[in-house]
Amino acid sequence: MSGMNQHISLKQKQELALKPKMLQSLKMLALPILELESYIRQELQSNPLLELREEKEDDDLQETSSDQNAPESNTELEDVDTQEEISEALNEARQLTDILDQWNEYHSNGGYQRSESSERDQGESLIRYEENNKELFLEQLYPLNLPEHEIDFITEIVDSCDVYGFLTDDYDIYAVARRFKISKRRADELHELVLQISPKGITSRDISECLSAQLTEEQRENPIIRGMVTEQFDNLIHRRYQKIASHYNVSEDTIMAYREQISKLDPKPGLRILSSNAAYVYPDVTLKFVDGEYVVIINDHITPNIIISPRYRKMINRGYFDRQTVSYVRERINSAKFLIKSIYMRMRTLEQVSLSIVKYQHDFFYNGSGIMQPLTYSVIAQDIGKSESTISRVVKHKYAETPYGIFAFKDFFTSTAGRDDNFEEISRQKAKGCIIRLIEAENKNKPLSDQKLVEILKSEGLNISRRIIAKYRDEMGILNSRLRKQ
Repeated sequence: MSGMNQHISLKQKQELALKPKMLQSLKMLALPILELESYIRQELQSNPLLELREEKEDDDLQETSSDQNAPESNTELEDVDTQEEISEALNEARQLTDILDQWNEYHSNGGYQRSESSERDQGESLIRYEENNKELFLEQLYPLNLPEHEIDFITEIVDSCDVYGFLTDDYDIYAVARRFKISKRRADELHELVLQISPKGITSRDISECLSAQLTEEQRENPIIRGMVTEQFDNLIHRRYQKIASHYNVSEDTIMAYREQISKLDPKPGLRILSSNAAYVYPDVTLKFVDGEYVVIINDHITPNIIISPRYRKMINRGYFDRQTVSYVRERINSAKFLIKSIYMRMRTLEQVSLSIVKYQHDFFYNGSGIMQPLTYSVIAQDIGKSESTISRVVKHKYAETPYGIFAFKDFFTSTAGRDDNFEEISRQKAKGCIIRLIEAENKNKPLSDQKLVEILKSEGLNISRRIIAKYRDEMGILNSRLRKQ
């Protein structure tokens, strides 16, 4: 027993556990307006105490109003506690009614109201907005902390792909690697790395290499599947299944089963990172210039129409329920209160973020310069007293209508593209303007390479890296110098 040693220790562990209600509130904060309206409708379905106002309900509401002073039912109550619960439920229901009435009045009297024509113009405000998925594709490399010249090399080969994600037959990866002072071996390693970034297969030199890059680890370990997309690929595409089966000494059914797996691979992954996957969006807020300053209008028309169900309002005022029903009604009332509070907090945060953006992008909004200043989430977070994660949720997938057009919220946040000779930060918009100016004036028979653009801008006092120039050029849909050559 002497070898037995018991030891008790206390450890303090810090964890952040988000409650369901907090998760609901965060989810609502991140939703764009059209998805929010769909989400609210779903929530109303789960809470029969609430519903949306309809025209036919006007009479019901008047009838309900007349019931406010109606005597409660003479139904015998189980005990004093039940009577107290019913009294508390009535008070809570009336509080919720007051909240909704004030909410609707606030909307109608100028708080977050929509303009008179906004309901009519909703369809006209829908616009096509394009995401640059090629930029998102390359961003997967950033956590790898690759040297800048290797990022430049990868950007170059990705930029040289056709619309399906393939390099052309005459494209020489090793020649490009030499320009970036990268060895053949390292060029192969970097190329393999790119092939494995999602969507897999981008920068493939043929369909076989594209499909091979998309095989799972388990499929790679299967010599038949691996062979079907490599040395037996010609037989596969010409449907010579029996020949493949004979080669591997297996049944044709086995080959057909493997063929089914291969058929689920994507032979044209490049289509998934094109910039042309536009979607129609509806602005979440409208920024209007009124009397020398900007005001924020939240484009929300569903929440002011949330009311307490006339049926439940009658039931509550007449006291037609037992202990179990009282408990259920109080639970639904509390749920409704939290829903309204979450909607209000979302609106309030949207307003704060919008006004803060206007403040920090003063030149863009007040002078109409079209130039954005470098701005990060942390600056706005500090300005309005919120966390960066909150700002990220507000900005995600949301749009603002301004006097200069409709913009994604994220468009107002721009990192520093570089610095000038006075060590002043250069915004993304200014850098893009310089790139466009130089490319429009170039000799079309001898287009300017990205490196040449770097040198010219440096001579003009702007220090911008080649990788940033390639990134912005791609964002603007401008081909590289080789493809621009006439």
